[in-house]
Amino acid sequence: MDKIKMITPIVELDGDEMTRILWQWIKDELILPYVDLKTEYYDLSLPNREATKDQVTVDAAEAIKKYGVGVKCATITPNKQRVEEYGLSQMWRSPNGTVRAILDGTIFREPILVKGIKPIIPTWTNPIIVARHAYGDVYRGQEIKVEKGGLAEIVVKYKDREEVKKVFDFTASDGVFQGTYNLDASIADYARCCFRYGLEKKQDVWFSTKDTISKIYDHRFKDIFQEIYDNEFKDEFQKAGITYFYTLIDDAVSRVIRSNGGYIWACKNYDGDVMSDMVATAFGSLAMMTSVLVSPDGKYEYEAAHGTVTRHYYKYLKGETTSTNSVATIFAWTGALRKRGELDGLKDLVAFADALEKACLTTIESGLVTGDLYVIFDNPDVTPKKLSSREFLDAIKNTLDGNLVK
Repeated sequence: MDKIKMITPIVELDGDEMTRILWQWIKDELILPYVDLKTEYYDLSLPNREATKDQVTVDAAEAIKKYGVGVKCATITPNKQRVEEYGLSQMWRSPNGTVRAILDGTIFREPILVKGIKPIIPTWTNPIIVARHAYGDVYRGQEIKVEKGGLAEIVVKYKDREEVKKVFDFTASDGVFQGTYNLDASIADYARCCFRYGLEKKQDVWFSTKDTISKIYDHRFKDIFQEIYDNEFKDEFQKAGITYFYTLIDDAVSRVIRSNGGYIWACKNYDGDVMSDMVATAFGSLAMMTSVLVSPDGKYEYEAAHGTVTRHYYKYLKGETTSTNSVATIFAWTGALRKRGELDGLKDLVAFADALEKACLTTIESGLVTGDLYVIFDNPDVTPKKLSSREFLDAIKNTLDGNLVK
């Protein structure tokens, strides 16, 4: 078959460790033989972020703003141990956080459902999409260790005055202090993204914070969401037959556990980070969770929701066989290819993305799985077989080729 042509490039953000290895294998086996791939390439590996003083991350985000669609491999967010391991000049910020801040986007994480992999929660028959605000909070906050005897205050300076609020007097012990912030404009954009995505998916939108405790910070989120909904989306939601409601985060957790799924659960930044991992694991595996960053002006960045799979990478470096699940990374590519095809009117590219996703699911349903799925595979009519990382990609390719011939 002739390779599928592209018009506009996808911004490609390469990453670290085992996912970087899988990234190249996926391109070589599952994309390049079928697509005349056009990408604007950026190397976001930790060594290159160090070499460029993290300018490469900024450049990649700006490229997504230019071309409209990006696809990202998992990357390392360095801690103290990573600084020593890689000889870094500083503890560089999360690349995801940098891209999110530049695009001012909202992250939507959705589990991939497949026969044979049953959710831990039996009633979860439909996907739960976790929407995560991608700006501010602890990811952009400042923190400091406080010595005994110190006084922690919040100080806001204006041109003509300043406001001071005492936080705590550390008279009895050393401690720690953290300051976080957010912007009304970013919260409003987040609300609009969630409501638009709800209309696109034709699904209810839930939003949760803890405004009973955080009576100013979290309550501001609640108020802005309600204002945006009432003034801009209420009529459209009613016409679509879907609803929006607010509840406390602890109540939302209880409702989620008892639900059947099939809605968008909007969370603040940190809450969304934690809850998306909980939802992914309960549905089966972190490697079966997709993630798309959507900006208010319609730019998209697709990635897997999991990390760089460090443990498998060290095994790979020793020449040992790994059984790493690459499905979410494959779906990052298919999501980007599909969106590029939709924006450029390339039906063949959209159809290929659909075909590759179907091949992944069909392969798993046939019992050809990686180690994480092997231990939870549940289909009495199928005997699962555990494959290595490379064998799993080969199996998907065989399924894809068979489907394309048909």
